[in-house]
Amino acid sequence: MKIVRTDQELECPHIDAELMKAGAQMVLLPDGVSEDKLAREVEDADLLLMCYTPITARVINSAARLKGIVKYGVGIDAIDIEAAKQRKIPVVNIPEYAEETVAEGAFAMMIALAKKLTPMHREMCDSGWIWPTSAWLGTDIAEKTVGLVGVGRIGKSMARMAGAGFRARVIGYDPNVSVDDMKAAGVEKYDDLSAMLRTSDFVSVHCVLNSETRHLIGHGEFKAMKSSAYFINVSRGALVVESALLAALDNGQIAGAGLDVYSQEPLSTVGHPLSSLFNRPNVIMLPHLTFYTHEAMMRLERETLERCFELLGGQSALVKSDDPRLRTQSHGVRFAD
Repeated sequence: MKIVRTDQELECPHIDAELMKAGAQMVLLPDGVSEDKLAREVEDADLLLMCYTPITARVINSAARLKGIVKYGVGIDAIDIEAAKQRKIPVVNIPEYAEETVAEGAFAMMIALAKKLTPMHREMCDSGWIWPTSAWLGTDIAEKTVGLVGVGRIGKSMARMAGAGFRARVIGYDPNVSVDDMKAAGVEKYDDLSAMLRTSDFVSVHCVLNSETRHLIGHGEFKAMKSSAYFINVSRGALVVESALLAALDNGQIAGAGLDVYSQEPLSTVGHPLSSLFNRPNVIMLPHLTFYTHEAMMRLERETLERCFELLGGQSALVKSDDPRLRTQSHGVRFAD
């Protein structure tokens, strides 16, 4: 059997080793692989594993014997789900492996922004010491308001850390989560996004990318935020109009930002739409790695293999996600309660 895994830069040695031990020919393809190359490789593939690489209708339709597509990660916006359903090719993801891990990453950026840890560290490296002048004056998280855009699994973990952990007031905007569910997670529900943004001292984005949420945060949303507020995004870059984010930072509409995701990845210090963000004292930039810990990768590789062997063995693959794009599948899958 032949298995194609894209995005080989994300090392998954346990996945590769176990599948080869089972007799698979593994074809590893790099980030940025062309659609032509990918389509050729999946023509005779039994299984396709992907993380970031777009899986287009053309790629899916070129696969004559594909038993399934496994996203070894959470977001499925890069997969043409409708094309897969038309071909009766099951699509599954791994939605639970890094819920707390990613929330920890977002919270770490929130702390670092509030306490100005990054510019202080740089100045210490350059000068050896800093005196307590107004340039280094930070802010507390306790008794501030943390606004969550999206209150799913990761958002609820973030709410627990901010509320129970740091005594912040936590408010949230998510049309798909009820008042009672938010209350149980320690979150006060807002039905109006702009109203929530106006109230928040920190805004953290934790929602899936789909046709309804693309560019959810734009010029109007940044204008609604306090000039003292910080913006954090660990979900997907395309949830944000990034030109609006740049303008908000340039114009002082917000105090700073912590980013782990971008519409165009990877970043570059030159020639990228967001190149001007590098080396700003009020911006923290991470390379889409808030998920990347020993524990999370162990969970990711274990569950990815479970889904792979289900599909290769002719069983129905378990769908744990609540995403309706996956829940509307009717071939080759079964759903968790």
